[in-house]
Amino acid sequence: MNKSPHSKKHVCYYYDGEIGNFYYGERHPMKPQRIRMAHNLIINYGLFNKMEVYRPFKASDEDMEKFHSTEYVDFLKSVTPYNESTYTRSVLEKFNIGTDCPVFEGIYEFSQISAGGSIAAAIKLNKQKSDICINWAGGLHHAKCGEASGFCYVNDIVLAILELLKYHKRVLYIDIDVHHGDGVEQAFYLTDRVMTVSFHKYGNYFPGTGAVDEVGSETGKYYSVNVPLLTGINDVGYQKIFEPVMEAVMVSYQPSAIVLQCGADSLAGDRLGSFNLTTEGHGKCVEFMKKFNLPLLLLGGGGYTIRNVSRCWAYETAVALNHDIAEHIPYNDYYEYFAPDHKLHIMPIKTLNNQNSDEYLDKIKVKVLENLRVLTHGPSVQVRDIPEDAFKHDKSAVRDNRNPDERLSQEELDQRVQRDNEYSDSEDEGKGGRKNNISFEWPNKSPRMELIDTSKNFENGRMKN
Repeated sequence: MNKSPHSKKHVCYYYDGEIGNFYYGERHPMKPQRIRMAHNLIINYGLFNKMEVYRPFKASDEDMEKFHSTEYVDFLKSVTPYNESTYTRSVLEKFNIGTDCPVFEGIYEFSQISAGGSIAAAIKLNKQKSDICINWAGGLHHAKCGEASGFCYVNDIVLAILELLKYHKRVLYIDIDVHHGDGVEQAFYLTDRVMTVSFHKYGNYFPGTGAVDEVGSETGKYYSVNVPLLTGINDVGYQKIFEPVMEAVMVSYQPSAIVLQCGADSLAGDRLGSFNLTTEGHGKCVEFMKKFNLPLLLLGGGGYTIRNVSRCWAYETAVALNHDIAEHIPYNDYYEYFAPDHKLHIMPIKTLNNQNSDEYLDKIKVKVLENLRVLTHGPSVQVRDIPEDAFKHDKSAVRDNRNPDERLSQEELDQRVQRDNEYSDSEDEGKGGRKNNISFEWPNKSPRMELIDTSKNFENGRMKN
């Protein structure tokens, strides 16, 4: 494969200043504000001016219903903290609403922003207007067709992949969150159009799925790849298994687009995680997949020590841009959160025991590679006209044909700017914060043809060929 790690990439970045205003509730570990913190670092490191920056459109009901059930979408639109008590317990349980996935103010708008960025990024890649697209507000990989799960309400990843499938015969999904990417795997478990690869903590750990022998079913058999890891894996061990597995996946599957979920809860010191990766080790996964020179969508995901999440995603934005940034964090609106050393990169935890022996990693690697060797054919596809892009009624969503020398309209300028006064303090980290006082328990473009009308191809939350 043609690998040119130092080649310059055209990068698009999606961010909405409203994202940090959403609040899951007191004592809940999911903090949308971490995306704002990452954005603030990206600005102050000077990365902002090296990318095309867009405020994403809000995904519509129609966009979400390409995967999610109409009943579930209607519920998300209508439920609020003020009317939640009017819903019966059975309805809330049906949609898995509770401690992990609470009802909060703006729950539907939050989902629209997250999904809108990922869908827009996929469209940008399909139109070959960018090499790499970034949406750190995305990556919510646990949401299912008809229910919330693991702090996730709408599965923006599935929606983005469905968009990519309009132009790409094979899409590769990779998940380096500490938790198994169960929602995405489940959606594509029966098809060979998408290969899902998840590296995650396994064994008495949420969501409890992701064993090495969970390989897909029917036409999708062997197209789900799971790499179950144990507590304490470090940079060396992670790269020892990540790189050979992904090299083999690329050779066997030969995708034409890649989606990489960069959940930062696999970092050392995460409030809910148990891995021991540094930001540099985490970023090496981005760097490795970038070398294959395929359209690449980078998404966020988990991450609950928010000062480290923001470090990680700012650094990985720099990796995407092939731009070196300083170890000392520049002054920014959250500067005190990075005390006492104000350094970009974090150190592994010396006292955390690595349970992943060389023998264990070799055993898992051998099993995964054996499964990949079974693959002998490309996916079955049907040639059809390409359906219209999402946001088809939104004329400004496809404004890429403009003359770059022409002055942008105000409408277009509004899509490209960060908002003023969009920063606020975190309740958990930084001066006076609760910090670690709280514990929380988890329960190359194809020919112009559409290969499947993906919006009509789901049965019980799973895509079929």
